[in-house]
Amino acid sequence: MILSIIVPAYNEEKTIIQILEKLQKTKPEDVSYQVIVINDCSKDNTKTLLEANDHLYEILINNSSNIGKGGSVKKALECAKGQYVIFQDADLEYDPSDFTKFFDLIFKFNPDVILGSRFNFDKFSKSHYFFNKIGNYFLSFLFNILFNTTFTDIYCCYFCFKRELIDPKNLKTCGFEQQAEILAKCVKSSNSFYEVPVNYNGRTENEGKKIKFYHIFSVIKEILKNRII
Repeated sequence: MILSIIVPAYNEEKTIIQILEKLQKTKPEDVSYQVIVINDCSKDNTKTLLEANDHLYEILINNSSNIGKGGSVKKALECAKGQYVIFQDADLEYDPSDFTKFFDLIFKFNPDVILGSRFNFDKFSKSHYFFNKIGNYFLSFLFNILFNTTFTDIYCCYFCFKRELIDPKNLKTCGFEQQAEILAKCVKSSNSFYEVPVNYNGRTENEGKKIKFYHIFSVIKEILKNRII
């Protein structure tokens, strides 16, 4: 099996090499990784570090301008060759050792979608911003009502799905709301969904966290739009 791992990065010089090294250490014998890194026109040394460590990935995309996480993901999906795709943030909030839980489900059940959950965590979950957590609860509740699912954390970074479910040419969004668009499209066109607990070491805004509470409004809009269409 080939797993395409999409790693969007913007100003992640402190962690990008560490996370790519961690990914290589998680690779089991019966799975091949296609690591696709998208440098979204970083202003720090992210690009230099990536180019000096090209053994840690298969594809590097250097955006000529900052187009956002969603725009970067769309570019990477156009290059993805794996039967499954999973997202990996370029920081250290999520540990690739949790990939083993996804592999277990893939080989046992051939699922269409697997979401990680920071709220049903395995060993630990770092305390993070209260309103961000409330926002995640609300988004998951809204999504579940509209799409008849039971996810607990629809905005967990660890989101794995069959590549055949998504045509990147049909994606309309370019920001953080894109995960809601992809999840909605996957759920509407398939019927086998799973969730696994993952550990979470959330970082603060001072440490580089980019998603803000106000992003909830564009996500709500995207959930509603994809339910109606």
